[in-house]
Amino acid sequence: MSPARVVPTSARLVDFVTLLREHNIHAGPSETIDAAAAIVALGDADPRVLRAGLAACLLRRNGQRKVFDQLFDLYFLGVSLPPARPSENAEDLRERLLATLVQGEDTAELAREALDTFGAYGGAGESAGRVTQASGAGWSSYLTMKSLRPDEISEQLARTMGGTGQFDTAVRTIEARRRVDRFRTDVQTEARLRSAELRGTDYIARRGVENSADRTDFLGAREQDLAEMRRLVHPLARKLATRLAVRRKKAVRGQIDLRRTLRRSMATGGVPVDPVLRARKRGRPDLVVLADVSGSVSGFAEFTLQLVQALQDQFSKVRSFGFVDTCAEITQYFTPGEPPPPGFAQNIVRDGGVARFGSSNYGEVLQGFVDHYLDAVGPRTCVLILGDARTNRTDPNLAALQAITERAKAVYWLNPEPSRSWSTGDSAAEDYTEIVTMHECRNVAQLAEVIGRLLPA
Repeated sequence: MSPARVVPTSARLVDFVTLLREHNIHAGPSETIDAAAAIVALGDADPRVLRAGLAACLLRRNGQRKVFDQLFDLYFLGVSLPPARPSENAEDLRERLLATLVQGEDTAELAREALDTFGAYGGAGESAGRVTQASGAGWSSYLTMKSLRPDEISEQLARTMGGTGQFDTAVRTIEARRRVDRFRTDVQTEARLRSAELRGTDYIARRGVENSADRTDFLGAREQDLAEMRRLVHPLARKLATRLAVRRKKAVRGQIDLRRTLRRSMATGGVPVDPVLRARKRGRPDLVVLADVSGSVSGFAEFTLQLVQALQDQFSKVRSFGFVDTCAEITQYFTPGEPPPPGFAQNIVRDGGVARFGSSNYGEVLQGFVDHYLDAVGPRTCVLILGDARTNRTDPNLAALQAITERAKAVYWLNPEPSRSWSTGDSAAEDYTEIVTMHECRNVAQLAEVIGRLLPA
């Protein structure tokens, strides 16, 4: 983005940090002071340098940079727009974009021109491309990219970059997609800035900024969101494993041994100053996962299954079962220490024997589990059920779920839908909550909190 659009930063830093906190980036007073010092040291001549400096001062965790960059652009690049310059020839614009991407040059100006040409909606022709909030008009990066046909540009770019052989082709394809994605980001940034001029910076910052990967809803996640979530699996698993190990260590010692405590108290005049505790038998629990892998919740099931498999060292045995309208064991799809390939949920649906007719049927699934796999559940088994509990108005079969709960140590249901939706449509969630505890797990952050709290030591 052009350095000319940077605005004075000192007046906006506190508002910027406050908004970061609203987006779950917890920058404290010391980080804010460091950021102010960075602004003084770096100046505002180059927004890329300033962005990197503030990110180093204010960010603490992986996965926060995408949200930070969006908010930085809104608060430090300003919203003063030059006159619109729509292109008169759409194909000429595509050719110039392709040439720029081939050279690897900055695409910010082309992003502005493309947005002027394709991205206005709802009366965008008013006032030389300017529109008002009252007219209901605005700017859309989606319309812009759809008109430019980015997949075709990516393929043309890969062919133009040269090289031979299978390896070179793969490298060119990856690099072409990376450059097109960078242009897409420029278009999204431009659209966000123009929307901020129409509706106000604070409004867009609170409603028009994409969530970080750990706050993105599973049910609304796009493929790139799911890819980012997969990168969170192993760092999250390490954190949860440490938490479980500490809890297990604390739980090793059990109840007071009254006889030994009284015997020891003889040395202190009968006062039990130093109680003796019975040592519990060390052992790790079993875990059984029953996951809905149908299309509506496959992203949630895929991430959770990967997370559970990454945590399998914390359990004596882990068995996984998948279902759509029938149940089958899918433990064999996981190799210890190796992440499953992206989209493995689709492979399970196709080859794993979990679907007959294609529509979810929880009653049939629960009955099938009781009939064929109930021996997997014992007094030391924790059962995790993953699914939205939408039965397509079939019998929920509460008796089968009751049979599982009576045999297991604990049963928990993780639902990716918001709790306000559990009583709507064909959801049987409220019926199931009479038997098991159901937890809302709409995103990675909620899932990590629930699993870290529920899994037995």
